[in-house]
Amino acid sequence: MSLAVAAIAFGIVFLAELPDKSMIASLVLGTRYRPLYVWLGAAAAFAVHVVIAVSVGGALALLPRRLVEGIVAALFFAGAALLLLGREEDEEQAGVDEAAAGLAKAVAAPTVWRVVSLSFVVIFVGEWGDITQIATANLAAKYHDPVAVGVGAVLGLWAVLAIGVVAGAKLVERVPLAIVRRITGVVLAGLGVVSVVAAARS
Repeated sequence: MSLAVAAIAFGIVFLAELPDKSMIASLVLGTRYRPLYVWLGAAAAFAVHVVIAVSVGGALALLPRRLVEGIVAALFFAGAALLLLGREEDEEQAGVDEAAAGLAKAVAAPTVWRVVSLSFVVIFVGEWGDITQIATANLAAKYHDPVAVGVGAVLGLWAVLAIGVVAGAKLVERVPLAIVRRITGVVLAGLGVVSVVAAARS
């Protein structure tokens, strides 16, 4: 396992997840229930999504190298466009609405199992096709090191989740998430360029 690849995966996924709807959803859940229980359920959901993404990336890696680099470049550029041109207000509101809908269905007595289950379902449903899932699959295909990418991605997601359930409200007040989105978009665009160059050389 390459520590460098794990660090790259951690950094990209961490930045991409900060302004994401799942971070907002975990923030809302963390204000209603015990943060530890919310973290456990959401962390399990993130881990499942990372396994799925790394598996998809591993399957992509079996294709011819030039084709893989081309697909990876296209997906990185798509992610960059989504972050640079998308409207973060809509995404944040979607995350809040998603968490609120889950809370409305929750049973009045918040037992450990119910809170963990609710958190798992809210994050698991919300993360399908998410930018971090796509980025994780891309990184697994690009670096051919699914373990390192998976470890880095999971740790990045878990770190953002911890921030969301513990200090998310204060973070949102102090750090403009629009700036984080733009930085992440530029990073993904840069990775797209690198992949295009690699495709041309292969």
